[in-house]
Amino acid sequence: MIQISPSILAADFSCLSHEVKRTAEAGADSIHIDVMDGHFVPSITIGAMVTASLRDKVDIPFDVHLQVMAPERQIAAFAEAGAGICTFQVETASNMYQIIENIKKLGMKAGVALAPGTSLAFIEEVLPTVDRVLLLSVNPGYGGQKFLPFVLAKIRMLRSLLTAQSLATEIEVDGGIDFVTARQAIQAGATILAVGTTVYKAPDMKEAIQKLKRAQDLQ
Repeated sequence: MIQISPSILAADFSCLSHEVKRTAEAGADSIHIDVMDGHFVPSITIGAMVTASLRDKVDIPFDVHLQVMAPERQIAAFAEAGAGICTFQVETASNMYQIIENIKKLGMKAGVALAPGTSLAFIEEVLPTVDRVLLLSVNPGYGGQKFLPFVLAKIRMLRSLLTAQSLATEIEVDGGIDFVTARQAIQAGATILAVGTTVYKAPDMKEAIQKLKRAQDLQ
């Protein structure tokens, strides 16, 4: 079953508590939290304190995506804040193995994320050690961008690498996901979709999430 992880970057920040509650009630599998520090990307979003304040509002996992410089400095704070998954950008990592090991020691699942222009070659050696790979299908830093079609080939290539090594690693795709690009990403090999405006701007969030989970069968 395809998992849907709505990105609260597209939610109403004036009432995040309400937004995470309705996201969980609508059938989301996790909540995607984009953490941006104004250095790796120009935008600044939320940190561990806000994440912690939302943790007791829902039971589903928090899927934290660190789009920050020096991600190793943030890991412990997000573990304490209740993150279930912690994914960091490989472009900012000084020692991927150590960061992955520390994430797992703190009780979280570990993920690595790649910007659209970053080659899969950077993560081939760590694939057996991670729980998921997040492929950005837009340039990092802003929500509401158009899906970059060339990322589909990257998804297929990653799926082939995982299959060749008999790895159960999840492939998460993040950026520009609507009902059409969801189908394309799933057909290419994605198992998790981080979705922003398609969920949060939908007239019926529950219906949108269910439709995304069935996207592979849509015409």
